[in-house]
Amino acid sequence: MDRVAESRGRPLTPVANPKVARSLVRVENVSKEYRLGDQPLVALRGINLNIDPGVFLAIAGPSGSGKSTLLNLIGCIDTPTTGRIYIGGKDVSNQSSDALALLRARSIGFIFQTFNLLPVLSAEENVEYPLLQIKELSVTERRRRVELLLEVVGLREFARHRPNQLSGGQRQRVAIARALAVNPKIILADEPTANLDHKTGGQILRLMRRINRQSGATFVFSTHDQRVIDMADRRVDLEDGEVVRLGIRSSKYWIYANERTDRSSNEEDNDAQG
Repeated sequence: MDRVAESRGRPLTPVANPKVARSLVRVENVSKEYRLGDQPLVALRGINLNIDPGVFLAIAGPSGSGKSTLLNLIGCIDTPTTGRIYIGGKDVSNQSSDALALLRARSIGFIFQTFNLLPVLSAEENVEYPLLQIKELSVTERRRRVELLLEVVGLREFARHRPNQLSGGQRQRVAIARALAVNPKIILADEPTANLDHKTGGQILRLMRRINRQSGATFVFSTHDQRVIDMADRRVDLEDGEVVRLGIRSSKYWIYANERTDRSSNEEDNDAQG
């Protein structure tokens, strides 16, 4: 079986799900530049990417490759210097800060490596917190949803515990429940296993994969953790702010589309076995 597919001279996207006619996220020729004093710092260069609903996608690369920047752009935490980003078919590239805040609150869930829980709130209150912005949601419905989500992540009996009374893995489970609370279109996870031990990190990954499979929730990870990559069904590899390849899992192998051709075939074959 030919495990490597090459395509040149056109934007590349991961192989599309034939059951999905429309991408959930579309990134078109996006670049991002910052200023360090008088010096420009280019974090991303000409990124083209489609993300289908329901995928479990890993954005992988070494430190400084631009993966967190790309995740922040998809999450509407930042805006591109050039290019366009569409979420659910809507161009969000030049929206106001208020419009982006509303979009984040209603459509995007976030999971961070440092958990980012509010220390004075209990587990159930942390999960409920994003729901307080949805005024049309009744108190009864909020509580029902919180109870259900804590049960999904296996923490129903810890609902009244504050973060300092929970282990790292339990805190990340609370963060996952919070990310799911608003029924988001997409869940973005920035190095979610980085502060967890190996066993706990594996448990958290399996939990997110199970939620992905059972609910169809879309997960996008920024990661250098090989365990995340091994569990993903799609991958985007970044180097120096550019996409070097895009892949879709086929059994235990990856089928790749190469955007840059300066990698040797030996490197590709070795990576394909991973």
